[in-house]
Amino acid sequence: MFVSVIQRPSEAPTTATTLPLRTAALVLAVVFLADLMDLIDSSVANLAGPSIRAELGGGQVTVQWVLSAYTAAFALGLVTSGRLGDLLGRRRLFLLGMTGFTLASLACGLAPNVGFLIVARTLQGLCGSVMIPQGLALVKVVFPPQHLRKALTPIGPLMGLATVAGPILAGWLLHLNLFGSQWRSIFLINVPFGVVAAAIGRRVLPHRGGEDPTARLDLAGIGLLTAASALLIIPLIQGRDLGWPAWTYAMMAAAVVLLALFVVSERHSAHPVIAPSLFRKRSFVVGLAIVAGFYASLSSFVLVLNLTLQLGLHWSPLHTGLTLIPWAVGTAVAVLLAGAVLAEKLGRATLHLGLSLAVLGLLAVWWSLAHWGSGVTVWTLAPALLLTGFGSGLVFVPLVDFIIGDATTEEVGTGAGMLNAVQQFAGAIGVAALGTVFFARAGHLSAHSSLSAAELVFGITAGVNVLTLLLVGFLPRHSQQAHG
Repeated sequence: MFVSVIQRPSEAPTTATTLPLRTAALVLAVVFLADLMDLIDSSVANLAGPSIRAELGGGQVTVQWVLSAYTAAFALGLVTSGRLGDLLGRRRLFLLGMTGFTLASLACGLAPNVGFLIVARTLQGLCGSVMIPQGLALVKVVFPPQHLRKALTPIGPLMGLATVAGPILAGWLLHLNLFGSQWRSIFLINVPFGVVAAAIGRRVLPHRGGEDPTARLDLAGIGLLTAASALLIIPLIQGRDLGWPAWTYAMMAAAVVLLALFVVSERHSAHPVIAPSLFRKRSFVVGLAIVAGFYASLSSFVLVLNLTLQLGLHWSPLHTGLTLIPWAVGTAVAVLLAGAVLAEKLGRATLHLGLSLAVLGLLAVWWSLAHWGSGVTVWTLAPALLLTGFGSGLVFVPLVDFIIGDATTEEVGTGAGMLNAVQQFAGAIGVAALGTVFFARAGHLSAHSSLSAAELVFGITAGVNVLTLLLVGFLPRHSQQAHG
């Protein structure tokens, strides 16, 4: 996800590129389109999962792998791509990532079986991780400081809206069934947009994008972090389907050991993967913990709601997508409200309010399913989903402000990469862990069992948000960005 980073006037980019504002605006549009493609592709598989499974087969774990392969690969690739941009050039890597993402989207749309689709989704996530981190650096060097704030201000709210638009777009495309493509259209739609973005990008992206000629790759640190992440996500996704054999616990234990070794390696590295100064900033550390809890809860909520309505209650993808409209509307209104007024005036109180409303909304969804059972309708779910969306929408903008608001020019690239990585990886873990809880409780996915499983998961997600809410108290009252 592209993060809205507003640079303080006193901080000029390390490398400036003079471009006419019209050309700079085209650079911003290309970067925005890339982030939009990433955001939508990280969420559309939630809604299309049952349709993919119906055509290509596979067990219950298939839906989790199709979604998690993208998000996990994206999170893992982000670790190295920021440094690679310093070494190989931002423009080159952005265009390489965009081209690869477009080709991988085409491969997803043409996938003949589940294994091929999962591999293509993994490549899609890796290419996205190469493309996305370069965008911020490119935008920072083409806009002079006096125009950068105005250029970036609307991006955060727009990307928040795109997060919730993905499932609705997927439902619409599945309903249209263009040229008999069924679920394949949700991936194929990326191809024309990717071709256009790459063509424009080749013409307008600057050849100098804020590269750091002194940068070096810490191969040991990258290897340790990547291996630890893989050792954690694989057993979380496959453990329940295989009955939690001993090797799954061994892999998770090994992940903890490798993470500890990564921390030790970072302390002694001359070129650490993550700028050490970031971890001396309270708002950055606490903010990342809040991001982890919030996105793990949000991703699992969307997945389980879609599985319950489609597989349990046998609603169509379009019916399910339309059901999410109140959630999307609530999120849209709250994101715009937070971006325009609340985040700057209320500071962390906006996060308190947003997470509290999200908890109430999740409990309302839980109550609706428990009260109405298989007789639940779009209208009986709408109030609870509207409240859940509004609460979640209040979180997006101020949370980014706290994490990146006081980062220096040298830190902001690494900080943005960490924010993206934690967001994506937390989402993957949330889907894997709570998806496992859902399938374990639902069994053969009857209407009754799926509703019961959904109630359990929504209760857990509400609890995760309560714990996340408690962390907000450790943030400063206002982000540095609000005072910049």
